[in-house]
Amino acid sequence: MDGPNSSTNLEFSGGGSEYAADEEFGKDSGASEKVEDVLSSFDYTSCYCEENVYMLCKKLSKVGLAAPDASDLFAVFISNPKRQVPIWRQRSSKDAAGLCVWDYHVICIQRDLKRETAVLVWDLDTSLPCPTTLDDYVAGAFQPWIPLNPEFSRFYRVIAAPMYLRFFASDRRHMKKKDGSWMALPPLYDCLVAEDGAVHNLEEFITMSVDHVITSPEEAISSVMHQKLGILLGEKGLLQFFNQNLGR
Repeated sequence: MDGPNSSTNLEFSGGGSEYAADEEFGKDSGASEKVEDVLSSFDYTSCYCEENVYMLCKKLSKVGLAAPDASDLFAVFISNPKRQVPIWRQRSSKDAAGLCVWDYHVICIQRDLKRETAVLVWDLDTSLPCPTTLDDYVAGAFQPWIPLNPEFSRFYRVIAAPMYLRFFASDRRHMKKKDGSWMALPPLYDCLVAEDGAVHNLEEFITMSVDHVITSPEEAISSVMHQKLGILLGEKGLLQFFNQNLGR
């Protein structure tokens, strides 16, 4: 993400409400400690959410909080054709409710392979608990009861983590100004290069069109695990896809 667009006029009205997030890992003290260790030692870089999620998927798999092959994890790009999506409870916001209007944002969603626990969201930029349940994250971060003008509707590109780790690439050119200086300092590790040799394909992941939105659950399930760019879901598609098709 390049940074929040604070000048955008959202033209909606409404308010938020507080809720209690389920502490899924609280049932397992060992897992809970691993979560704390992961978050406290994670090499987070502000404004590079796509890379933070990439590294988080690798980390969760390595420490045993996800499947060894990351098959229970999904990278989810949130944007729309106009690249202006409202997300609440963002730590970088100066708004009382934590509202940011991002050009795009990326989160990690984890679903239990045995479907015994709730679908979880890992968002390293949220003021909500991390991880938190998908239902609670949607309520707090998207506040779906607030009506939005169509140009602010959120689209979701869902990519299976094994595919994301193989094919995502970024040389961080999108974070450079015309004079070559950085909009935000990049991560200290090397740029991410894809298995097929691509050095920068971020635009392919954040470019979204209503014409490419999948509406058939059967098509979504059969496609998501094998497509380099995953599947594209509409505003109401995220909960339906994970809770009904891949969730409990």
